Amino acid sequence: MSVSRKSRPMIILAGPTAVGKTKLSIALAEAVGGEIVSADSMQVYRHMNIGSAKITREEMKGIPHHMIDILEPWEAFNVAVFKEKCEQCLPGIYERGHIPIVTGGTGFYIQALLRDIDFVENENDTAYRVSMEALAAEKGAEWLHELLREVDPDSAEAIHANNIKRTIRALEYYHLTGEPISRHNERERQKPSAYQACYFVLNESRERLYERIDRRVEEMLEGGLVEEVRKLKALGCHRGMVSMQGLGYKEILAYLEGDMTLEEAVELLKRDTRHFAKRQLTWFRREQDVIWVEKESFGYEEDRILRQLLTIIGERLPPRKENYSMEERR
Repeated sequence: MSVSRKSRPMIILAGPTAVGKTKLSIALAEAVGGEIVSADSMQVYRHMNIGSAKITREEMKGIPHHMIDILEPWEAFNVAVFKEKCEQCLPGIYERGHIPIVTGGTGFYIQALLRDIDFVENENDTAYRVSMEALAAEKGAEWLHELLREVDPDSAEAIHANNIKRTIRALEYYHLTGEPISRHNERERQKPSAYQACYFVLNESRERLYERIDRRVEEMLEGGLVEEVRKLKALGCHRGMVSMQGLGYKEILAYLEGDMTLEEAVELLKRDTRHFAKRQLTWFRREQDVIWVEKESFGYEEDRILRQLLTIIGERLPPRKENYSMEERR
């Protein structure tokens, strides 16, 4: 007898960049018999290891990981592709008697999977999109972003001005429907969960988080971030690619192309990463049924945090059934 999707357990461990999700996710997977599904928009790409803070084989400790190193940097990746590929790997996780632990900081991806958002393409207007792309090339990303702000201020707040693709998609949606895409997204956010889930958001004080971000950037540079971007550039990767718009890549690419000094690129990367973390937290605060895990409340002791998560999971997720397990991983 098959188990319906709604009754299947799912653990989500989300939070802002650099908060410490990776290490906790491994401990959690070891404790509950889990497999990790990465909800990260950059770790899907091969050759992009340092700038994406990609987990290493050693750090995985034998825990199966999905949605990592599945695409080349020049391949398209978006939320619809993420959801489609996740739904290809989830059945196997359940069949092996394990629990998927969705880990990452891309809140929209997590929401799409958890609430089973339908990404059937709406009618599109190619001519309109091309005209917007031309305007962006002529007048710049900020000018285009201001157009969006006039018709959909909520989306303008959520979408970074430099993200021309998402800005145009929001403008195109409004052009086609007369409705702000932010209103559509809010309706989708209210959909009930498609899984029996525990949705944790790991967080810590702003000051400590920003210190961790700055330290991570320095570690990336020491680990060879500039050389990694240089190799990507040699492979033909350029700033027009979605992958090269990722934090760490667009800033270092600007340095390599002579648009700024390395010092300026590093300061820009630190600043933009702090802003990104702030936007991530804003997103998670709007989500339903989130369990906030404030590291400060546990004295920053990882064992105490893990025990609390396991207690909640034991209370909220169902006991063992025929094709998934809460037992300790063997």
